[in-house]
Amino acid sequence: MDDEAAEPTVPVVDERALREAERIAEALVFASAQPVSEGFIAERVSRGVDVHAIMQRLKADYAMRGVNLIQVDGAWAFRTAADLSFVIRRDDNEARKLSRAALEVLAIIAYHQPVTRAEIEDIRGVQTSKGTLDVLMEAGWVRFRGRRRTPGRPVTLGTTRDFLDHFGLEELRDLPGLEELKGAGLLSGRIPANFNVPSPLMSDELTEDEDPITQLDLEELGLLAPSGGSDE
Repeated sequence: MDDEAAEPTVPVVDERALREAERIAEALVFASAQPVSEGFIAERVSRGVDVHAIMQRLKADYAMRGVNLIQVDGAWAFRTAADLSFVIRRDDNEARKLSRAALEVLAIIAYHQPVTRAEIEDIRGVQTSKGTLDVLMEAGWVRFRGRRRTPGRPVTLGTTRDFLDHFGLEELRDLPGLEELKGAGLLSGRIPANFNVPSPLMSDELTEDEDPITQLDLEELGLLAPSGGSDE
């Protein structure tokens, strides 16, 4: 009888390998200034290790410590436990104090992304200064997503992973509801009475009415120096 085609073998991972993978994952996250993806960790541990299971086990181990392992937009990071944040003082790195206008704009971008500046102004009922958007960009919480496929091709805005990390959110679905936003002062009396908080976009993928931002777009937006001519 002919030999049957051999089925692919699934690597057997013993407890020692799992513990070593856990140590490697812990070290990688600890050493990184930015949240670390599971894919990055998987490239550095033994083949066949369930990285997601490893991270969940580490998360449980750190749950009651002063430092917690948290998930941010699908990546992992160590952060001070929420109930101990009041004892951590960083006088040399204080969080930027945002104006009410900046907080309103940030909230609208978070819930309505992808959203254009004109759409933000329609929701708020007032003009939005370039300075307000610049502050949010400099904080690393807002980014240019693409360009809307409408006349004038306005730029669309969205939030960043740093936004989620700063506000302790694993993903956009963890954003607070309307009443919580009002209580936190993120929405003022200028917001229309019939304003509803929409379900935030769950993906960074461009929508059907968005085009990707090109180098020419970045030059137009002042984010890159023009590359047309050569210096002589």
